[in-house]
Amino acid sequence: MESELREDNVKCKMLTESLDFIEEVPKDRGKTSHNCDICKKSFTRRESLTVHKRSHTGEKPYRCDICGKSFSQSYHLTKHKRIHTGVKPYHCDICGKSFCQSIHLTKHKRIHTGEKPYHCDICGKSFSVSSELTRHKRIHTGEKPYQCDICGKSFSKNFVLTNHKRIHTGEKPYQCGICGQSFSAGGSLHKHKRIHTGEKPYRCDICGKSFSQNDKLTNHRRVHTGEKPYECDICGKLFSQNSALTEHKRIHTGEKPYQCEICGQSFAAGGSLHKHKRIHTGRNLTNVISVVNHSP
Repeated sequence: MESELREDNVKCKMLTESLDFIEEVPKDRGKTSHNCDICKKSFTRRESLTVHKRSHTGEKPYRCDICGKSFSQSYHLTKHKRIHTGVKPYHCDICGKSFCQSIHLTKHKRIHTGEKPYHCDICGKSFSVSSELTRHKRIHTGEKPYQCDICGKSFSKNFVLTNHKRIHTGEKPYQCGICGQSFSAGGSLHKHKRIHTGEKPYRCDICGKSFSQNDKLTNHRRVHTGEKPYECDICGKLFSQNSALTEHKRIHTGEKPYQCEICGQSFAAGGSLHKHKRIHTGRNLTNVISVVNHSP
């Protein structure tokens, strides 16, 4: 009973806070309208107009008393504070996972339902989140609006630029609370944690096999479909995985980026270096001796 009351209180509070987000409405409803003198948008509530105007002025009157970050709307501050408090009032009724924002729960549920409501009008590919569609479209347009001010390299996604900059700074702000390993990207930590939890939320709808990472599921599905989307621009050979294409291209370029730190020999593929190292570690030595002893 107490938990139900708490949940009702959360819903009530969120409903009150969401009043900040009332959108502009048509003017033909017979109600008093409040017009923005900058962009001429109309609102039925003066409070909504006040909030809207902050998008023009940059005013952020709501300040977090823990970290000092400021926000233009009280609702945004409320959501932000959950980072500090750890409160996650939104629960998935399928797997029980909790979230601090309702939008995160909505996006998460699409993992279970497979819903992908956002479609690319160029290639037809579908996405579960609108921001993923926006980023995807840059593959077609070639747009890379995010530029590194250190080396000048450009990126199509802002978070990729943020992660890239840590190559220059060496920063690894994301630490695993279980084993202490640190990462430069939050996504890398999130994937790493599944080693400890054993979580495999991405399931193949053809054979039922599950994976800890979405890209691994994507690669796996090509076993069933036979799809090979990665083509070598030198010889035309096709590959199901980008990493396989990268390794293949080294046949043409002669690049050997994997070097044995014991003898200095270099290899085009990481797997080849791994096999080579067994010569030094003696893992294959027993087999070699056995063959020699049984020779006629």
